Amino acid sequence: MQDVSGAANRKERDTKYFHRKYIAQTMNKVAEWQIAHPKHRQDNWTNGAFYAGMFAAWETTKSKKLHNAMTAMARDSNRWQPGHRWYHADDHAICQTYIDLYRTAKGKKPEMLQPSIDTLVKFISNPYPVKGIEIIKWWWCDALFMGPPALVKFGITTGDKRFLEHNDKYYRECYDLLYNKEEHLFARDLGYVIKGNSADRYEANGKLIFWSRGNGWVLGGLVRLLKELPADYPERPFYEHLYKEMCARIAELQQEDGLWRASLLDPDSYPGGEVSGSGFFCYAIAWGVNEGLLDAGAYRPVAEKAWIALNKCVNEEGRIGWVQPVGADPRRNFNADSWEIYGTGAFLLAGSEIIKMKRK
Repeated sequence: MQDVSGAANRKERDTKYFHRKYIAQTMNKVAEWQIAHPKHRQDNWTNGAFYAGMFAAWETTKSKKLHNAMTAMARDSNRWQPGHRWYHADDHAICQTYIDLYRTAKGKKPEMLQPSIDTLVKFISNPYPVKGIEIIKWWWCDALFMGPPALVKFGITTGDKRFLEHNDKYYRECYDLLYNKEEHLFARDLGYVIKGNSADRYEANGKLIFWSRGNGWVLGGLVRLLKELPADYPERPFYEHLYKEMCARIAELQQEDGLWRASLLDPDSYPGGEVSGSGFFCYAIAWGVNEGLLDAGAYRPVAEKAWIALNKCVNEEGRIGWVQPVGADPRRNFNADSWEIYGTGAFLLAGSEIIKMKRK
């Protein structure tokens, strides 16, 4: 016999996750826990993802504590400098927060942007130090979160069209190299693209390997790129089409508990939902519903289910668990106590869109 009353009670309990006050309070709680537990260099990709979420959380809640923490990172710790690798998109990710702070600052100072501009000019003006599978500038799919929003934001704000033009060029190169047009997902890098030789890799169930977090980076980056590009931008239809195509596939791969697994096509081999990939998927889909790019009837339930599940991975302190550690492929090495700052960033980005989403 179906437990109708139990399902109704669960639904009633879950409604709290969509109250505006609850979302804002949870975002602040999660962000403040992470501020109190710093990790990694402040200028690297992990913090690039975290502070992208922090800025979205500040826009949502206007918490002075969050803004002070971003300012301390950018001005005091990093002195507005990107990471030291001018040729690597990972070290450009933090620049996104610099320009967001610049745009919202009362006193806009050139030193807030100039180090990033100098680095990005060097990046587009010089060849990548190619080695092995690193044959293009954005040779791994995660780079599509790190690099494109930075180039586009700086192109829009400075008026330097070179940044936009090179973003389009490098993005197409990555798409041509790594995007599987049958599965509508990105391989993590060239090592996961099937070439018909003994080096080809498959999951235990024989399916191709598509990493949840890697594809989460891609979709999250697409949102941050589309938010910047004008409606009449010539290449916008390409990005919109890719975004919608990927969202359709990702929605199909959501698991019953609302989360996605570390490996998208072999969920049975990876018990436990992976929160960083799931957070970015929730963010991307909720944004599409809010902007009218995705059908609300089809996609709102996907975002809502993911948001409920994400909240159940937050402990009483505000720490988010079930985040796969730093790596380059699907792993099983995480649990309820596993946390990483990019998982927090993904959660905050998701919350910034869920709070805007109209419910039935």
